Amino acid sequence: MSGGADPALDPATLAAAPLGPLGVAVSGGGDSTALLVLLSEWCNRNARTLAAVTVDHGLRPESAFEAASVARLCHALGVEHAILRWEGWDRRGNLQDAARNARRGLVAAWAGQRGIAAVALGHTREDQAETVLLRLARGSGVDGLSAMAPVAQGHGLTWLRPLLGTTRGALRDFLTARGIAWHDDPSNEDPRFDRVRIRRAMPHLAELGLTTDRLVATAQAMARARAALEAAADALAGAAAQALPVGAVRIAAQVYADALPELRLRLLSRALGWVASSDYRPRLDALGALDAALTAGPMRARTLQGCVISRRGNEILVCREWARCAEPVPAGEIWDRRWATRADRAGLSVSALGASGLAACPDWRETGWPRAALLASPAFRRGDALIAAPFAKPAEDCHAWLLRGPDGFRASARER
Repeated sequence: MSGGADPALDPATLAAAPLGPLGVAVSGGGDSTALLVLLSEWCNRNARTLAAVTVDHGLRPESAFEAASVARLCHALGVEHAILRWEGWDRRGNLQDAARNARRGLVAAWAGQRGIAAVALGHTREDQAETVLLRLARGSGVDGLSAMAPVAQGHGLTWLRPLLGTTRGALRDFLTARGIAWHDDPSNEDPRFDRVRIRRAMPHLAELGLTTDRLVATAQAMARARAALEAAADALAGAAAQALPVGAVRIAAQVYADALPELRLRLLSRALGWVASSDYRPRLDALGALDAALTAGPMRARTLQGCVISRRGNEILVCREWARCAEPVPAGEIWDRRWATRADRAGLSVSALGASGLAACPDWRETGWPRAALLASPAFRRGDALIAAPFAKPAEDCHAWLLRGPDGFRASARER
């Protein structure tokens, strides 16, 4: 790339950005504001188009003013800017987790509408160290302790973190030197949140040798270990697993049982993530309990992460749990986050085939697909009447196919 990159931005991370316009998520805090300015200058040097987005969670009276401040800075920089508003919190559960998940979904939808394939985030070196400690406290394994990847996939986007090697202090010094104001969220000082308590404990931990540099080095070491384990898991997947066009995964039980425990867990997590089209892994304790049951012998169906898992004879079967499938959508839309659909007649909806739908497909056994997989497969209906089920009662004018087909199964672990 011509012109090089600003020293504060990691050139290898930016090199991973797909061609086309870039997005940047800007809250108005010091980290993301500095990222906006640095990335704007990088895009100007490299003939790239940049668009910025701010999510106003509406949880504080000042949030609208802060979003407007970002808009003014973007105007001065010549960067397109949008403000998205989140109104979906029911005031139950973990606020920060809910806000983060909503923010990612809103930003992904915004990016998709503008043809943006990559969005940059302002996570810093200190964020990386805090993430290691948070995940250690939650009992994470190698993957969790590898913390945040500089380049990751999720919600149909490439997420870039080009500031993971840069400190918060350096970014604020940069903004101060430029005379650019920022507005840090006061929740970043609220001790009710785990990350804030971790942040406050960092100076004391540093006295014991748990410095930011040591924690970041640990994350880097874990990332290397993770890459090696994923390569071994790839080999196990090739030997033991088969992803089916109906959206399920078959695993040879004996090959699975003979594998190393860590590789079994990775393969199982990969199967669950692909079948459920989930960006998140199940908790390690739940995954371990399922693995123990599968290696002990035949296992009646049990559920985890929106999937139903069973073992009969030498076959482990991972299927979508049909009761957890998405609500009906009009034919032609994406259903259950994983099925593209098309119908050449009007007025149809797509939903899970389910037990009543399968009962209307008397020849379903001849398809060779597992019953549990068919229950969660897409069905086209007019009202309550079944019109077609591509995998159990096909019709020439109703079609459904996986957005990430069997060929995408092997990559699923690295994309999460």
